[in-house]
Amino acid sequence: MNSRKVLIFGVFDNIHEGHLSFIREAKEQGDHLVVVVARDSMVEKMKGKLPKYNEVDRIKNILEIPEVDLVLLGDLEMGTYNILKEVKPDIIFLGYDQESLGESLNKSIESGFLERVEIKYGTPYKPDTQHSSILNKKMA
Repeated sequence: MNSRKVLIFGVFDNIHEGHLSFIREAKEQGDHLVVVVARDSMVEKMKGKLPKYNEVDRIKNILEIPEVDLVLLGDLEMGTYNILKEVKPDIIFLGYDQESLGESLNKSIESGFLERVEIKYGTPYKPDTQHSSILNKKMA
């Protein structure tokens, strides 16, 4: 039987129940879960500030989660998707709030820049309380 490789992207700063739910849901989609952790420089570009925890600490925290099989650092440049070309996932599993990433991936697939890959979205886990932007405000 062919094992299915699932890949997820995220910052994973201050891991909370929403992240854990997303990771568990992603793992249910296949046999091998690859987590791509956003680089500090990319987080700063996307969010206008550095994450609370640096990329090394965020990787260490993700590695403690039993469902995770492999953790990699993301690309240094937005939209290159070199990590996808390297990992060759069967499924890219996105969080419910990662629509713009999904659109970018679909455009890259349609243009032939990326190989065809199944893209699925997770379901929200208590989005009114368990979203990073809400939790980070509470901690500030």
